[in-house]
Amino acid sequence: LRARMSGRAPGRRLLAPLVVLGVLLAAPPFLSSFVLTLLTQSVIYAIVAMSLDLLLGYLGLASLGHAAYFGVGAYSVGILASRYGAGIGVTLPVGVLLALALAAVFGLLALRATGVYFLMITLALGMVVWGLAYRWNSLTQGDNGISGLPRPALPLPWSLAQALPYYYLALAGFLLALWGLWLLVRSPFGKTLVGIRESESRMRTLGYHVWLHKYLGFVIAGGVGGFGGVLWAYYNGFVSPSDLDLSASVEVLLMVALGGRGTLLGPAFGALVIVFLKNLVSVYTQRWLLILGAVYIGTIVYAPEGVAGALRRLSRGPVAEPARPEASPLPAEHRRAQQ
Repeated sequence: LRARMSGRAPGRRLLAPLVVLGVLLAAPPFLSSFVLTLLTQSVIYAIVAMSLDLLLGYLGLASLGHAAYFGVGAYSVGILASRYGAGIGVTLPVGVLLALALAAVFGLLALRATGVYFLMITLALGMVVWGLAYRWNSLTQGDNGISGLPRPALPLPWSLAQALPYYYLALAGFLLALWGLWLLVRSPFGKTLVGIRESESRMRTLGYHVWLHKYLGFVIAGGVGGFGGVLWAYYNGFVSPSDLDLSASVEVLLMVALGGRGTLLGPAFGALVIVFLKNLVSVYTQRWLLILGAVYIGTIVYAPEGVAGALRRLSRGPVAEPARPEASPLPAEHRRAQQ
């Protein structure tokens, strides 16, 4: 209705995403290897950021342990590919299933709390997984990590060992995750998650099983995060405990906050910005974390809804307020007498 009143067709909302998709498809063959590397990292991290957005943006649950599912997916590839020579046909479903199982266990513990208590519980659970990856040397190789992971071999006319073909594989994974999450948030289940975010008590009064919906959303978010971890392990060829530590979770949380929670495409844009800032700024200074912190503070102060929220407000334009009745020049006692 707002789009009709402002004279803009609803189809124009799809114009910008389609243009961006066209650039992502057509531009990479003409980019340098360094920029292509950053773009590949961005689309993989965008998957993880969108999975966290399902929690933060649609359920209102801020998690500081989301890197645990990302790391479980990555370690699944590292262990199965290095020890048993398993291909992506095995590592991908195993990585996603293990991330789903871990989220199913963690959800039983974390969803007993809300607010800052939920944040602290997810932080503690995430650090438990990091501790296992750091100390379980016989399985994870400890701090040395697992290296030398080969790229997946698929029946394609080009080798995924090259940077450009693997970028398109990562982009396909991003589009698949985006499509699946978009269908989810547009479904009645996704609308229920938004209702729970706004008022749990009201949704409970309407007869919805609030805890079950939150639990299913938590588990799905973990599974999508594990999917991103599988793609990351194949891309990086190396898995280590640093993929699960607190800084990894904070970076993903920053991507969602910067891009705009509750939008899916906003966190994907936030992933692009953070990956490029982290790699480009660190070339010139070792204090790139300070710059990222300044970007985060600026976003909170000037665009609390993220970049996507700021763009949405600009596209709507100034909203005209309803006209107020003019004040009568007569004194109040005269107006009462006339009435």
